Amino acid sequence: MVRKLVMLATVSRSAWGGSRSQRNTNRRFQITATLLVGICFASGFAYSQSATTPPHAKHAAPPPWAYANNPADKISDAKEISTDPTPRHVPDSTASFTLAQVADFYNPPDWHPTDHPAMPDIVAHGRAPDVYACGYCHLPNGQGRPENASLAGLSVGYMMQQLVDFKGGTRQSSVPNRRPGVAMVGIAAKATEKEMLTAAKYFSSLKPNPWIRVVETATVPKTRVSGWMLVPAAAHATEPIGQRIIEMPEKLEATELRDDHSGFVAYVPLGSIKRGKALAESGGGGKTLQCSICHGPELKGMGKTPALAGRSPSYLVRQLYDMQSGARNGSAAQSMKPVVEKLTIEDMVSLAAYMASLNP
Repeated sequence: MVRKLVMLATVSRSAWGGSRSQRNTNRRFQITATLLVGICFASGFAYSQSATTPPHAKHAAPPPWAYANNPADKISDAKEISTDPTPRHVPDSTASFTLAQVADFYNPPDWHPTDHPAMPDIVAHGRAPDVYACGYCHLPNGQGRPENASLAGLSVGYMMQQLVDFKGGTRQSSVPNRRPGVAMVGIAAKATEKEMLTAAKYFSSLKPNPWIRVVETATVPKTRVSGWMLVPAAAHATEPIGQRIIEMPEKLEATELRDDHSGFVAYVPLGSIKRGKALAESGGGGKTLQCSICHGPELKGMGKTPALAGRSPSYLVRQLYDMQSGARNGSAAQSMKPVVEKLTIEDMVSLAAYMASLNP
């Protein structure tokens, strides 16, 4: 149809001869044909966009505050003085570690060893050079940090399935170069089934404790990215929160030393907890489904379905977005596709704020 109209418009341009009346008729015909060509091209473009653009494309990009990505691959704010023998200390612990020991992927600091069962070797030391100690990223108490997952109390079956998805490439990140996700894929690819099962059983045996303080607010500290999480950019500097969650350490120095007694604060928009509760409990009038159907009463998990209560809201938003974008596409994620399809970033923020505010 478009090709024929283009031909007609082209023919009309060459038909400028003849009488004045004929020339006027030809001009009107040429203008009409050109307009129809434009309409067809516009309609075709709109059809093409609606037919090929997935629902998640309504979000131009993953929210950067949820996918905190280090500038210039800077790992942390801890002074990088590997030869400094000065022992570091944290409250409520008699242990001491140097900065080099704190940064050891294969022997992470255990500041409070009496708080948890004895760590299996794969959790405490990993298997150099292929597999980092699980306790380095997820901490000996399994509570984790905003850049990764809290594993404490999750079912063995759920964790094993996620490791299989990482290993098989069906669980990835919407920000492909983000180091925590890349590291997890690499570790899962090289870990043995026995190592994965041992680690899963250890973390499943741990009881999750309150770890994140959720605060509704209109203004938040200005932040920057360090250690794949948000940290204060300058003392006392603030800015409007907008539709974001600003999750950061309660005590940066202790968090940098990987103290698993030092938790986090999550600043969320005013009214977001109430909005998230309504979405989670009613489905928002068809926008999503009631969360407790699969995730159990009080969202504390059910079978292989993970607990959501008290978990990092930054992590929760990443998972909702990754499932919507298709980056997280494992077998368990398939049932979540229709659940997340219609969610906006504001919806994700509200759901995550509500879930994080619950007692784990």
